[in-house]
Amino acid sequence: MPRPSDTKQRIQEAARELFGRQGVQRTSLQEIADRLGITKPALYYHFASREELVRSIVQPIIDEEEAFLASQEALDEVDPVALLEGYFDFHYRNREGIVLMLGELTTLADLGVIDLALSWRERLVRLVQGPDPTLEQAARGVIAFGGIQDCTIQFADVPEDELRRVAVDGACAVLGIDPRRGAARR
Repeated sequence: MPRPSDTKQRIQEAARELFGRQGVQRTSLQEIADRLGITKPALYYHFASREELVRSIVQPIIDEEEAFLASQEALDEVDPVALLEGYFDFHYRNREGIVLMLGELTTLADLGVIDLALSWRERLVRLVQGPDPTLEQAARGVIAFGGIQDCTIQFADVPEDELRRVAVDGACAVLGIDPRRGAARR
């Protein structure tokens, strides 16, 4: 008999697959239970609701993003290129979960993740543009970070190293940063 943590993990894996294929709102907890050959009450033992199940899938991604940002904010001096590379790495590693999240914006808004993601973008922009960025700097930051995230999804068939290089170089160009030095171009 599987351990409870194994069952919980199996539920999350089945939910990820079904959510990714059908969407969160079109996937019932009964479907997930049927996929695993367990009863719906057994599923409810691990997750009281679909929202709790969704949160359990996205929470590790949220926690990792928050830890990345906090580590960057704790630095005495931020290396913008290292920040962009770390941001790329995070999104590349989590692209499957991020695709799921992007496909379920209504559910994520209900869970408060949209507001959190917008605040992350603001924090990232301040890290590369300073504490009071102009509208132009803020817009360039949103374009740079959004572009990196989109590249990890759009070009999933490109080798990671190649994609990382071109995505980070493109973000540096938008921000006016020399990717070889990390310093802003004048």
